Amino acid sequence: MDNWWLNAVWSLTPTVLIGIFFWLVLRLILRADRTERQAYQRIEAEERAKAGLPARDEA
Repeated sequence: MDNWWLNAVWSLTPTVLIGIFFWLVLRLILRADRTERQAYQRIEAEERAKAGLPARDEA
């Protein structure tokens, strides 16, 4: 019976590790995108203020 459990663990380990890796990569990509969008909005607001244009409405 011990051998069955060991085989089950070894069979599931690669799938679980790949799943965790995939989740981490997607999380990093989405966070980077969100951060980049916030930085772009901040830069755009500063440039609009320098040019004397009204603030852009967020929809």
